[in-house]
Amino acid sequence: MAPKIKPAPLPADTVIGGYQIVRRLAAGGFGVVYLATDAEGKEVAIKEYLPASLATRAPGEVLPQVAPEKLSLYRLGLKSFFEEGRALAQISHASVVTVLNFFRENETVYMVMNYLEGASLQEFIITARDLKQEKVFRESTIRSLFDEVLRGLRVVHQHKMLHLDIKPANIFITDDNRAVMIDFGAAREVLSKEGNFTRPMYTPGFAAPEMYRRDAAMGPWTDIYAIGACMYACMHGYPPPEAPQRKDKDRLASSLQKLRGVYSDNLIELIEWCMAPNAMDRPQSVFTLQKELSREGERRYTRLTVGEKVRMQLDNLVSDTKKVVHKSTNTTRVATRPK
Repeated sequence: MAPKIKPAPLPADTVIGGYQIVRRLAAGGFGVVYLATDAEGKEVAIKEYLPASLATRAPGEVLPQVAPEKLSLYRLGLKSFFEEGRALAQISHASVVTVLNFFRENETVYMVMNYLEGASLQEFIITARDLKQEKVFRESTIRSLFDEVLRGLRVVHQHKMLHLDIKPANIFITDDNRAVMIDFGAAREVLSKEGNFTRPMYTPGFAAPEMYRRDAAMGPWTDIYAIGACMYACMHGYPPPEAPQRKDKDRLASSLQKLRGVYSDNLIELIEWCMAPNAMDRPQSVFTLQKELSREGERRYTRLTVGEKVRMQLDNLVSDTKKVVHKSTNTTRVATRPK
C-alpha cells in the first residue's frame, strides 16, 4: 500500500482572516502550524485544523478535500477544535498559551496564538541528560518549574477544560523565562473516541491508563498523571514506562527506587502518587498537588525564574552544549506544535 501523502500546507503569502502566512513551522497528524503576520506586521503562530487521516489538500490549494464517508468525523473534530479555541481565548495566564483569535475559513478552523521563542522542556531534558550527571535537573529546579506549570493548569481546570497532552515537548521555556503549556489535545481526544485511527492519540509514558480505554472517565486526575510523568522525565532523563506495560509488571517503583538519595523521598513519593494506575488513588485536584509540591521543608530555591534556573543549571554543567540547544531552537520553535 502506498504511503498516505500529507496534506500540503497553505502557500506562503496566503491571507487568511487578515493574517498573512510567512511559512510552515510544524505539521503533524492533526494540523499545521504557521508563522504569520497580522495587519500591524506583528508575528503570530496560526494552527490550522487539518487531520491527515481525514483530509487531503493539493499543493497550492487552500480548501481541504474530505471524502464523504469521513465528513462526519472531520466535522466532529472541527467542532471540538473550535470549542477548544473559544475556551482557551477566555484564559489569560502566563503559563497557558495565549489564543488571540480563532475563526472559520476555507472549510476549516484557525487558531491564532502568540508566537513564542525559546525551547521545549524536552530539549532541555535531552541536553541535560546527555551530560551524564547524577541529576538531570536539580530538585529545586523541578519543584519551581512545576509550581509554575500547575498555576496555569489550575486555571485551565477551573475553566472546565483538560489539557490531555501534557508532556515535556508541550511545556515551553520561553526566552523571557516563562514556562508555558502549549498544544492542547481536546480535538485529538474527541476523534480518538469516535474514529478507528491507526496512529495512537496519546504519548506513551505520559498518557494515563484511562486514555487507553474508551469507556473511562477523564478528569483533572488525567492531567495530574501526565504532570507526574513529566517530573519523572526531569529526574530520570527518559519517559516513564507506558501505562499498559505497568499492568503486567510495574517497573515504575523500581526505577524511582534508584533515584532515592539523589532526590528527596517526598518528591519520589509525590510522583508515585500522581502516577497511581487507579485514577482515584491520585491527587484529585491541582490544588491538592500544589500544596504537597510546595511544602516549605522541601523548598530550597532562590527567586530566580524557571527559565533562569533551567538555563543556569545547564550553563554550570557545560555552557557550550546549552548554547547549541538554544541556538538551534531560537528561530524555529513556536507557540504550539501538533503531534
